[in-house]
Amino acid sequence: MKRLKIYIPIICLLLSSCFHPTSPERENLPPNTTLANIPKDGDTLFALVTLYWDGEDYDGYVAKYQYRYITYHLIKGDSVVKDWEETDKTSLTIAFESSDEINKQKFQVRAVDNDGAVDPTPAEKIFYTRRAIPPLTKISFPSKGQQFFVIENTTDWWQGIPLTFKGKDQDGEVIEYAWAVDGGDWHWTKDTSVYIKPSDFKPPLEGLHTIKAISRDNTNLVDPIGDSVKIKLIKPKFDRGILIVDNTDEKNFPSGIKANDDSTDNFYARIFGSTDQIDIAKGQVITRDIIGRYKLIVWHADDKPTIKPKEIVQYADTLKDYLNVGGNLLVSGWRIMRSFAWRQNFPAFFEPTSFVHEYLHVMSVDETSIIGDFTVASGLSSFNNIAVDSIKLANIFPYYGKLGEIDLFLQRAGFSRPIYTYQNSKDSQFWYYRGRVIGIAYYGTVYNVAVLGFPLYFMKENDVKNFVHNLLDSFKIK
Repeated sequence: MKRLKIYIPIICLLLSSCFHPTSPERENLPPNTTLANIPKDGDTLFALVTLYWDGEDYDGYVAKYQYRYITYHLIKGDSVVKDWEETDKTSLTIAFESSDEINKQKFQVRAVDNDGAVDPTPAEKIFYTRRAIPPLTKISFPSKGQQFFVIENTTDWWQGIPLTFKGKDQDGEVIEYAWAVDGGDWHWTKDTSVYIKPSDFKPPLEGLHTIKAISRDNTNLVDPIGDSVKIKLIKPKFDRGILIVDNTDEKNFPSGIKANDDSTDNFYARIFGSTDQIDIAKGQVITRDIIGRYKLIVWHADDKPTIKPKEIVQYADTLKDYLNVGGNLLVSGWRIMRSFAWRQNFPAFFEPTSFVHEYLHVMSVDETSIIGDFTVASGLSSFNNIAVDSIKLANIFPYYGKLGEIDLFLQRAGFSRPIYTYQNSKDSQFWYYRGRVIGIAYYGTVYNVAVLGFPLYFMKENDVKNFVHNLLDSFKIK
């Protein structure tokens, strides 16, 4: 019983507390917000303004902030009210709407505590901003009316239609660009160069399309007009055989050679079995509408360039486009590489991004002496020998039945292979040319290319016919 006397009062004391009401929970106090005195109230500023603030909460902590601004257009007489936005930062650079000549800005910020209570009296700052000028946008490439080959899907060689643009902002800087096709969705990007995929164009894919570009500056102003170009897309058909591009000017043949335009035209028609031809000397133009019909383009320039480069240089981009979508190309001529390195000393070297390096697969080139020494192009693998037609060059100084100034391909780009080497007589003083590569071929997954550093017109016709047969077989062209 003694134990009961001892513990009962204690139990009763503990239990008694259960019957007394608890004291009321203290009400959560809202946080407080302050703005730094930078910038000062009443300042007139550029539209891009950096503001600083802080918050305090006596019974918890500040979890985040909410801010907004109201713009009063003092000349126009209207206003713009922005919605509240949230941030966990205590400093932001904000692009204030500044479309009027002078704009009154009322910036407000309020702290939110860990219980969700909001400062009922937001901190406030009033200042003014000058009118912000929107940026200007210019499409650098393509140009208006330009033509491009197009296929249904991108490949390693064809990534789409290239588009480059630039922007200019009078009172700030351009930070973003956007492009759209045929009135479709805007695609925003930080880059100034993109590829437009086939799926971005409205059907039908072939035909005319409009590309537009705009830009945004660091005050969030967007170019209201932008720039636009209309281009033409062409699907290659490859439903015809061989197109011969005549880039040979017989007026530049060495004095004494009896040949005219008909001579070379008939020669190439016989060896390739095609009369489909574009004659550059007659002002005929190479267009994608035309070349996209042919499985193989044969480009010959059998006269030596003396005053200016051959026109093939001007058509490099067109030929790139043709090859990227699955065309095939044979380039041959007398000093044909000289046109691509017109102002360089030989040996000449070609940049990795150049047409010669990337598509013709020639990295560096040299040429032989002007003195006639070349007698035979010695074929490799499945290619036959091609002998110089000495009759066409007989008694012609300084050749006398042989050829000089032949292109030597010193270095080739990857995956290309030699198909012809230089041969001369055993007693020639230019013995060191012997065995050098003068013809190469590239067999790719998308296109094939062959380049000969000698003029076919001055080679024996039957030998050239055999070469053509072997080339078409290697290109798998029927």
